[in-house]
Amino acid sequence: MNTEGTQDPRGAGARPAPAKPAVPPQPVTQPGAVAHPGGVPGAPTAPPLPNGNAFLAWLRQPRPEAPPGIWRLGHRPRPAQQPETIPARQLLGGALIAFLVGWLVWSLLWNGYLGGWWLVPLYAMIPDSWAEPHSFGSVVVVYAYYVVVAVAIMIGVGRLGRWGEVWRRYGLPAWRRAVPAAPPPVPPQQDPAEWPQLRAAGAGEAAERLAADARAGLMRDVDHARLARAWQGVRNGRNTLAAFVAAVLKDGAAACIHPSGARDLPGRSGRHDLVTAQVRIGASAEDERNPYEYRGAGVALGPDLLGTSLLAVGPPGSGKTGSVVWPLAESLCLQALAGRAAVVVVGAAGAGLGPTEAYDVVIRIGRPESRYDLDLYGGATDPDEAAAVLAEALVGDLSDPHTGSDGRRSTTVLAQLLGPFQAVHGRFPSVSELRALLDGSPGALGTLRKALTDTRQDAMLRELDARERQLAHPGDVAGALADRVALLDRPAFADFFDTSGNGRPFSLRALDHPVRVRIDLPQRGHADASRILTRLVLAQFMANVAVREDRSLFACLILDDATGAVTPEAVRGIQRLRSANAGAVLTLRTLDDAPRPLRGPLLGAIGCRMALSGLTPWDGQDFAEVWGKEWIEARDITDRQIIAETPLGKTVHMLRRMITGRAPTARAVTVRQVERERWSASELAHSVPPGHAVLSLTSIRGEHAPPLLVDLRG
Repeated sequence: MNTEGTQDPRGAGARPAPAKPAVPPQPVTQPGAVAHPGGVPGAPTAPPLPNGNAFLAWLRQPRPEAPPGIWRLGHRPRPAQQPETIPARQLLGGALIAFLVGWLVWSLLWNGYLGGWWLVPLYAMIPDSWAEPHSFGSVVVVYAYYVVVAVAIMIGVGRLGRWGEVWRRYGLPAWRRAVPAAPPPVPPQQDPAEWPQLRAAGAGEAAERLAADARAGLMRDVDHARLARAWQGVRNGRNTLAAFVAAVLKDGAAACIHPSGARDLPGRSGRHDLVTAQVRIGASAEDERNPYEYRGAGVALGPDLLGTSLLAVGPPGSGKTGSVVWPLAESLCLQALAGRAAVVVVGAAGAGLGPTEAYDVVIRIGRPESRYDLDLYGGATDPDEAAAVLAEALVGDLSDPHTGSDGRRSTTVLAQLLGPFQAVHGRFPSVSELRALLDGSPGALGTLRKALTDTRQDAMLRELDARERQLAHPGDVAGALADRVALLDRPAFADFFDTSGNGRPFSLRALDHPVRVRIDLPQRGHADASRILTRLVLAQFMANVAVREDRSLFACLILDDATGAVTPEAVRGIQRLRSANAGAVLTLRTLDDAPRPLRGPLLGAIGCRMALSGLTPWDGQDFAEVWGKEWIEARDITDRQIIAETPLGKTVHMLRRMITGRAPTARAVTVRQVERERWSASELAHSVPPGHAVLSLTSIRGEHAPPLLVDLRG
């Protein structure tokens, strides 16, 4: 069956990976151990329960619609505006005073201090013979009237004292709210565990098989998401119903498996919900600056938010990698196993980006034991396309107006060399060959010219002639390109960037498949080369996601350190990712790692922005400007001293001063609408607690969430 995710996600030249079992062996549940519900989010890695009850309970949990960024699994919606809450002291004091007032009124009535007018309705309704009670009936009627009067007094003072609010806040309803109610039973025709969409399409046998596997504990959250994705392919016409049913009847929950044969990750550190494709990264703080509907709710990210890209800025140790990057990478790896995403993670070796077993392809640049190589040209076959990507990687960061800053000139120079070389050799030059051509080596250029002359390729000869004429000009950019290529032409990289066809190059053109890729960059002694490789991967990613045939697969690039990768072309490319169903996650230690003219455009091009604790005030100023201002209601309270003019008033004021320690004052409150920054630079620098971040969100549908104070440990 040709279902999604059945093609090899590695490059054509990749060395075949060792065979993996289609269904990984499951460890046995130990008696008394807390078992893991088949990969249910929020629990540590453990074997699935044998009866599948925990998985079914997780699957049937409500996931109500919520504003962007809210963790929907088990979420309880709150009103958009906070209801006015009376302080407990004022509420209880008012209730007690109202009770004492009602007691006083009843005592005055009962003892006759207020006269007998309240008995007039009773005497008007009963016979005169009952005025003096002589029978049981008259006693009952009279005392029933007393009860009615007492209840009327109680209702009156109860309304004044807000007894109903006291009951709702401290009585039985409060205890009932504290204990979460069990969700109502799901009707069989709406039970997701029974696969009603399959039954409605006439695939009842497949639905019965999947429901049986779920009840038996053989299905996981990844299996459910993968089969839902395969069924979506059937509905879209990419696969046939007969092939889908046959695969399900044969393999059950293991049908349409990922090409790697894996059905889950070796371990999980985050809380994931593959039904909504969310990963929880924290909880919204109970802060007055957060909207009321977000306070206390879980904060989660998914493809609907990552499609607008994410920028996280914070100093080392603020939690960028552990609290943001790895949970997102883990979530996207799970979605790749479900056939819904492709992810490329780029970072330094040992940066905590997950185990090797969590990825299909791991490229360790500069390490001889690396099984895979990186294609220097991104799988491009057109010289102009390859030249544009390579020029962006080599000199894209030279944004200052000098000889090497013009990206179009750099692209032209590279194209004048790549085209003739490909025409002669049928491939692009290696790093050392490209360096020799850019340096203008007479031997390299002479050999290339002779080969072009022998094969009579006049068009390519004209390209080479133009290149040789420009070599003598003082403003030629080939020197700057050669200097950058020299950073990659080092002994540590001798076994990498091979173009002869004998290596194991991986190309980002594999993003058409649900591939999981991790690229470890060399750091020690090769910082400049790492920045070039980071720009190279970013440029290749943006070039390849735009030409994918199947854009239903979400593609995401995660750069654990985007220092040096922010270029004018990168900012323009990030803006185009949303239309290609792709996104990028960038982290920076400080905005100073990006050129000053590009900070505003970068923050404007990215939809999700995160400022972690420890931010500098000048970085906070950039965030404060992009988050803008809002209208708030400001209260100005003025205390005016009261001057007593009579002896009695002076005596009362003296007593108040002796009791309270303050002079008697009259308070005046002025309410006005003012405009203030949502988060000022000073607040971002000094008011964000450790382990917290301020996060603003924008979804691909245009929904916005204002800056939220998020506890990344919640």
